[in-house]
Amino acid sequence: MSDMNLLLQIDSPKSTFLLAFATSALLAGACSPYLLVAKELDEPSSVPEAISVEASRPNDGMVGRPLPLASHWNTGLGMDGFDPQYQMQMIERGHYLLPWFHFPAADQQSWNHYYEAPIKKAAELRLPIALVGTQWEHLLTDDKAYFDLPPAKNPNVIGSHGKVRREVDPLAPIDPWREVGKVWTSSPMMEKLQAWYPNPPLVLLVSNNEHAKLSWPKAEESKRYLDLYGKGRDDNFKRKIFAHEWITRYRALQQGMREGLINSNWKRNVIFVGYNAFGPPHLARMRHWKAHSLYVPLRIDPSPLSWDGGSPPYYVHNWNASTDYTVWSPQIEAMNWVFMLREAYTLNPHFWFEISTWDGHQPSQPNDKRRTYATRGQTFSPARYGGMVQFGMWLLRPRVVREFRGWLETRTEQEPYFLPIVQAVDRVHTNATLRAFWRNGALVANPAHRHPYQMNMPKEYADVDRWFLLDTNLDPWRPWGLNTQLPVFSLALVTGEKPNREWLIYAYAPLGPKPNVKVTIPDFAPVTVDVPQSGGFYRVEEKTRKVIPVSGV
Repeated sequence: MSDMNLLLQIDSPKSTFLLAFATSALLAGACSPYLLVAKELDEPSSVPEAISVEASRPNDGMVGRPLPLASHWNTGLGMDGFDPQYQMQMIERGHYLLPWFHFPAADQQSWNHYYEAPIKKAAELRLPIALVGTQWEHLLTDDKAYFDLPPAKNPNVIGSHGKVRREVDPLAPIDPWREVGKVWTSSPMMEKLQAWYPNPPLVLLVSNNEHAKLSWPKAEESKRYLDLYGKGRDDNFKRKIFAHEWITRYRALQQGMREGLINSNWKRNVIFVGYNAFGPPHLARMRHWKAHSLYVPLRIDPSPLSWDGGSPPYYVHNWNASTDYTVWSPQIEAMNWVFMLREAYTLNPHFWFEISTWDGHQPSQPNDKRRTYATRGQTFSPARYGGMVQFGMWLLRPRVVREFRGWLETRTEQEPYFLPIVQAVDRVHTNATLRAFWRNGALVANPAHRHPYQMNMPKEYADVDRWFLLDTNLDPWRPWGLNTQLPVFSLALVTGEKPNREWLIYAYAPLGPKPNVKVTIPDFAPVTVDVPQSGGFYRVEEKTRKVIPVSGV
């Protein structure tokens, strides 16, 4: 079966955004399809309406790309967290947030004080909502009812000697996946949420997606795999088999979750989003990158077939040598996602793409990234973090920017780092120039150089555009290594045709502001701009050759 045929079977129309929005409106007798088209062209009259409209837009609608929204992984379970009451207050103050709640535990009976008032407020404002939770399949391993099943029914890995391992197996029976999915959405608390908010325009169920599962390099450690395919198959065969089987099981899990819902609007408007459910940012950074991917020839990643959306990590990890100011950085790695995103939309035109962001701050750990910077005489300020996040935003133009902090981290400590993300999202909505380029600008590739990651590159992707960093007069001499420091990160979007093109340049300087930087626009000319640490925007007119700072940002 081809991937596209598989998609037609497993990607229900119920997962699409505009169709879901239109269907619910028509069922309610709200308006005709023609009025829905007109509604897409209307400008929202309030912040809550804008949040709902942008979340409901298709990826390629008539007005262009949907505008971004801010969200979070910290759901406010601990004291002084990013709780739903705080989120509603932020929206009332005019910020463009997609509200997020803790996903109720499968056995959770009640927690009305956390959910009821903000859920009802979201219903009053008709906001989209996200329920952010754990990896739902973990019950297959952690619940004895599943882990102790006989081998023929057990969803976990059966080793070559018959011992059950605490990780799920892509070749194990499918039925437990569907059963576990239904468990999660059949709880009394989930029933209350549906009763309190019966008609949401969109519900995101967001999974941490980090449960232990058999990786394809260890395929021959599974008795099921050996019984089916024996030893000695090549890597592409193993990746293809694993990808196909994971698609089947994760869609079964999601089908069970949809079946467990009791409200028809929720069933219709729910989508399933997985952390890191996207292609490998480390593509070609090291020779063995394929060992940490499900690449097969002509398909970089199967996630758009197994999930309705993905939230890959735009992270400066504390456990490796990456930074925000070197070639090994989330900014450079994320350039790999540009062509992967085009491929994702080919596989699944309704794929919900967002990014998760993090600065590597883990204060209890000796490898805390802010501490690492401090040992180098640097300060990782909120402004510096905002500059980095904004670069990723304009490179990828995701639907949501979802910040990560641990569940016990406090708002008092971490809100200064969240606010630059909120402000970066807000200015796209409120600034006409930024809004126009976000919706309809084309990202400008820099053909003067190849992406510095070139190891073991698949031949079918060898010539795709992967380099979008603009040349500046401050660039270090080439060739660049992973630890080469880059004083300025800049990119451009373009609208129009010669000789009436306009560009939007975004540039930021992670280690401190850089004045009078010459930035070269491919197929045009160098322009001179001042580059702040927090990031700056400039509009460039081809006809007049004017360089105009974007005001109000």
